[in-house]
Amino acid sequence: MTEFIHEPVLLEEVLSALQPASGGLYVDGTVGGGGHAEAILEASNPDGRLVAFDRDDLALAATARRLARFGDRLQLHRESFAGLAKRLPKASCDGVLLDLGVSSPQLDEAERGFSFQVEGPLDMRMDRRQPVTAEQLVNELEPGPLATIFWELGGVRRSRRIARAIVEQRDMQRLETTTQLAETVERACPRRGVRTHPATGVFQALRMVVNDELDQAQAGLDAAWSVLKPGGRLAVITFHSGEDRLVKQFSRGLAKPYTVRGGIDVPELREPREPLARELSRKAIRPGAAELERNPRSRSAQLRALEKL
Repeated sequence: MTEFIHEPVLLEEVLSALQPASGGLYVDGTVGGGGHAEAILEASNPDGRLVAFDRDDLALAATARRLARFGDRLQLHRESFAGLAKRLPKASCDGVLLDLGVSSPQLDEAERGFSFQVEGPLDMRMDRRQPVTAEQLVNELEPGPLATIFWELGGVRRSRRIARAIVEQRDMQRLETTTQLAETVERACPRRGVRTHPATGVFQALRMVVNDELDQAQAGLDAAWSVLKPGGRLAVITFHSGEDRLVKQFSRGLAKPYTVRGGIDVPELREPREPLARELSRKAIRPGAAELERNPRSRSAQLRALEKL
């Protein structure tokens, strides 16, 4: 089993956004191996507190070992960040971090089934208690829904061709492993000199469906906002354009000096109000050259942060 060592992305940028301080209460909604959590606890010495969440039991166990020295300054919960408002009072927190990406240990552990680069079962569950796996999806969904998933969540251009190839393959032999699926996709859409493996978007899309990632992200944003106190800050790291768009719309909606009647943003339907948030950066923050060289997997990471007014 791969040791759960977490390389936190955009670490300095997250600390700059959250500005952890002694006496503060902070939330890490996706604690992973504890990299961001450790930095937040250190920055908020001697008595800042952190409540951390993760659906992955292995991640929580790794964090508990890594951060044992912080004692009762750290609380760990095995659940999605979508439910954090059940654990924390409204307007009680000084900062919340949501990191919406899959962690390197999850990608590297063959048994988790997240990566086509190592052979393993088609699992992809962040919470191994949940019933639906990627194997079920690729073997039970019809070509139409499969193609829609691949196109909308993975940006797969030949999604229909790949969906048909999967159905043809599973009619001959059930797809049970990551390599079976990756080879099926590559036969349908050969690389022909392209660096990116054609299964990249397919695996991303399946993972997002298995873990209900977009709905979880929206619920997490709403929950995080409810527990932030005025002056508190929310920092969100995304790795997918759909997630970043969701966070951007959430941030811009709160920062606008008006509400919109009827759901269509035209001047005639705007009603003035005081902004509810201040965006800390108009554009998403990306990793610098040094981080990209140290951790190539951070290349698609984007950080957006806002302050509650």
